[in-house]
Amino acid sequence: MISANLSTESPYRGEITIAFHGALTDFFKSETEPIVVHFQLHEKTSLKHIVEALGVPHPEIGKIILNDKEVSLSYHPVRGDYIHLHPWQSKPPTDDDSEPRFILDNHLGKLTAYLRLLGIDALYSHEYNDERIAQIAAEQDRIVLTRDRGLLKRKVIQRGYCVRQDNPLSQLAEIIDHFQLLPYLQPFRRCPRCNGLLVKVDKQSILDQLLPLTRIYYNDFSRCSNCGQIYWKGSHYDRIKTILHRFTSIKDEEK
Repeated sequence: MISANLSTESPYRGEITIAFHGALTDFFKSETEPIVVHFQLHEKTSLKHIVEALGVPHPEIGKIILNDKEVSLSYHPVRGDYIHLHPWQSKPPTDDDSEPRFILDNHLGKLTAYLRLLGIDALYSHEYNDERIAQIAAEQDRIVLTRDRGLLKRKVIQRGYCVRQDNPLSQLAEIIDHFQLLPYLQPFRRCPRCNGLLVKVDKQSILDQLLPLTRIYYNDFSRCSNCGQIYWKGSHYDRIKTILHRFTSIKDEEK
């Protein structure tokens, strides 16, 4: 809390009050809700700049209410304002909505693989730096998933989320819940290695690429349309299926 006793005619100097609601309180140590912060204005500045100075990334902010009216992050607060900030909330998808697409930073490799196994479009490369991630997100209209609040503060990023959980499976549950992804889940539709779509292939056409035991015991195969990796329902399939059953119902196809 910053306080000062300034006497000035400028409306852009003096104290404002900001109340953070819902998931936005995760960025503060206090467990109370709302988190009420008293901020001292020294010059004309945008609400976006103020909020991010307090440690809250702008893509996570949804409705902003000032005196019963909605304002945007470009608003310039004036002395005496009492502003309520609410988190961005995903709405249930409709038939007209396109599938959400994500890009993840290089600390979320396991989460990326799980999202792809569930059929979610998740772009990732350990070679992407923050600037490249922000650029791709803007160009391809992707949602940035990261553990780095600094990345989400980049102006070019319009939608993003700071992943709270540490465990990859807990992260997966968090993302599915936050973005209401259940209607979009299509397990084993994407390549967990490169994000490409899988297509069924005839066994005879790839016979020379299979190990002897694989030729004997398996008949159903898919290949990534991007990297060419071949997949079949081996022992790993049952292990993965057990994990993913937590989030969706997976039915085996008849052989």
